[in-house]
Amino acid sequence: MRVGMYYNNRDVRVEEMPAPEIGPGEILVKVHASGICGSDVLEWYRIKKAPKVLGHEIAGEIVEVGKGVDRYKKGDRVFVSHHIPCNTCYYCLKGYHTACETLHTTNFDPGGFAEYLRAPRLNVDRGVFVLPDEVSYEEATFVEPLGCVLRGQRLVKFQPGDSVLILGAGISGLLHLATARALGAGRIMATDINEFRLKAAKDLGADAVWHATEDIPALVRQANNNRPVDLAIVCTGALSAFKQALNSVDRGGTVLCFATTEPGVDIPVPMNEFWRNEIKLMPSYGNSPYDAMVAIELIRAKKIPLQQMITHRLPLEQIGLGFRLVAEAADSIKVIIEPQL
Repeated sequence: MRVGMYYNNRDVRVEEMPAPEIGPGEILVKVHASGICGSDVLEWYRIKKAPKVLGHEIAGEIVEVGKGVDRYKKGDRVFVSHHIPCNTCYYCLKGYHTACETLHTTNFDPGGFAEYLRAPRLNVDRGVFVLPDEVSYEEATFVEPLGCVLRGQRLVKFQPGDSVLILGAGISGLLHLATARALGAGRIMATDINEFRLKAAKDLGADAVWHATEDIPALVRQANNNRPVDLAIVCTGALSAFKQALNSVDRGGTVLCFATTEPGVDIPVPMNEFWRNEIKLMPSYGNSPYDAMVAIELIRAKKIPLQQMITHRLPLEQIGLGFRLVAEAADSIKVIIEPQL
């Protein structure tokens, strides 16, 4: 079968490898759509594992089921989670599913940028979701990133009417924007360094958008009744965005660190001010099976305008172009690879 083999952001090759063989409790999935995630182009993170077939935002069709699989059948249209929690460890039982060691060590074989993938027994047990008829394959590639967004907003106890500042208007920022809008947010503001993405944020319902080099804390107050925001969501690894978020959040508010910095980069936190004003700093990584279920339902109900976010649909032969588009963060939002084209 054909796969997209990652060597670095500028070198992703179409190569041949044997289709995976499944065993008891496993399923073979024919991949119809696979989204390129922003984390796929975090070169400092990915390069140490290269060469590797990446891709985890997948949707496809079950073409073979292993012995003992009775919840799914050949022909089922599915989304498959690549990382899944054990649901029994100390962290899972406390609700911290993404801190579970099992979640960090599970994956499917090879990756989503392939014609076929094997879902191991544990993934089949708790990470396979049959798609409703109303959800297309390309829409289903949003289940994983939307699930991550939902978890982040759930952790910070987002409430209708909250004012929101989103720093970074790539796909994660736009999903946060659309989700917050669907859940009844008050004023929503967004920043980026790219005019294409700022226009996308405006088109998706942002009340105000600004270039990230401007005085964001001051602009936030001007646009938000002379108040900082209830929730600042950082969706870019730029240190300047974290600093802007820390200076733009109101008393009792929260900074959601949805993105991360490069290793070794520290963020200066005004601890005394945060302590006196009960400002919270919350990181969020990944999602749980519950969040995937909610994401599927939101997609089914057409609550999130996903079609507006898709800018490129490419065959596997053009995966190198797809990676360059995402890595350059220019005139693209969501890039989807379709291995069966």
